[in-house]
Amino acid sequence: MKVRQDAWSHEDDLMLAETVLRHVREGSTQLKAFDEVGDRLSRTSAAVGFRWNAIVRERYEQALKLAKKQRKEMKRAERRQPEYTKRELHKPVSHQEQRLSQPLLDTPVQTTEPSVTKKQLTMREVITFLSNLEQSASSTNKLRTNLEKLESENQHIKEENTLLHQRIKTLENEQQVMKEDYQSLIQIMDRARRMVVLNDNEDQNVPTFKMDKNGNLEKVAR
Repeated sequence: MKVRQDAWSHEDDLMLAETVLRHVREGSTQLKAFDEVGDRLSRTSAAVGFRWNAIVRERYEQALKLAKKQRKEMKRAERRQPEYTKRELHKPVSHQEQRLSQPLLDTPVQTTEPSVTKKQLTMREVITFLSNLEQSASSTNKLRTNLEKLESENQHIKEENTLLHQRIKTLENEQQVMKEDYQSLIQIMDRARRMVVLNDNEDQNVPTFKMDKNGNLEKVAR
């Protein structure tokens, strides 16, 4: 691979930053971003990595933090959402969408490198940019709708869960009352059984008499 010896332009730095941020946001690595930029600019990955860490990165620290945060939120959303919404999250982010998610108003930091003339946008590029902007807004609205639907379903599940907990508590109270009633019934039956046995014993101890021919009472043995 031929290594370029000329200086980096502002457009090169901007493309490097956008590529790195895209890879970070999509869960890839900076090394893969360096490889992609190196292929596009005919530079080595080591040279691209040095440029990023030495010059470009400090301009995009906030954007890099935001990209890492978006990556965490995307992974968290993937774990919460069903399969049909995961397809939306795995949809590749276009180059123009990456530009929209980053500060387009970034002003180049003055360096010791020779100044270069900024590239003027053509009408076709402006139309393409606006078209991609509309598509990005449509995808964002669709994702927002899906998230709102999931939040509504989650709230409904929480309400059902609360009702089920209340029902379980009521059933537990009823079971406790039935248990206490059953124990009381067992005690009553046990007392009744002891009273019957006691009465039988008392009846057996009462002597029985009968009258003889002379009119006298005599005890009859049981």
